[in-house]
Amino acid sequence: MLTIPHLALILIAYLAGSIPFSLLVARARGVDLRVAGSGNVGAANVWRTCGFGAFLLALSGDMLKGALPTFAAQMLNVPPLAVVTVGAAAMLGHARSIFLGFRGGKAVATGGGALLAMAPLVALAGLAVWGATFSIVRISSVASLAAAAACAVVAAVFFAQGALPMTYALFVWGAVVSILLLHRANIRRLRAGAENRF
Repeated sequence: MLTIPHLALILIAYLAGSIPFSLLVARARGVDLRVAGSGNVGAANVWRTCGFGAFLLALSGDMLKGALPTFAAQMLNVPPLAVVTVGAAAMLGHARSIFLGFRGGKAVATGGGALLAMAPLVALAGLAVWGATFSIVRISSVASLAAAAACAVVAAVFFAQGALPMTYALFVWGAVVSILLLHRANIRRLRAGAENRF
């Protein structure tokens, strides 16, 4: 049953997710991400257009807006399903921001932040795979897709071992599907050999 605090957290998570930290960080440096680099309003495009320091700032903001509401839901001792809906709301806010005309980014960092609150080891495995893949191929979308796949596999292993609740495992798998769908254009460019490389 949805309670008033839970509904409020879902709304807060969506609004927090909607804050376009990457766009704001880049704008503070005189860059409009919507027309620069890849045109995506995510942290990777901040790195591409504004440098690594700005990327870290944008990445931190994008992760925190997923992690903090999810962690707050856990502190309220609500059921895992309620925690998952808060994390999902933050991801939705990032991908369909109310401040950007219901457009947005790919929700990788925001989903990673929510997952960090729910299942830190799964999130850290995804982060490690992202870093390793990116260092090899220098393509952000490939690293993000590889990280999502790694999270799905690690979540399956932890779930099979009884170390991850089914609700959290379903969140991971649902988030992976969402990330794949949000990367449709990237996947088309990868197949055509036209994806942006750092």
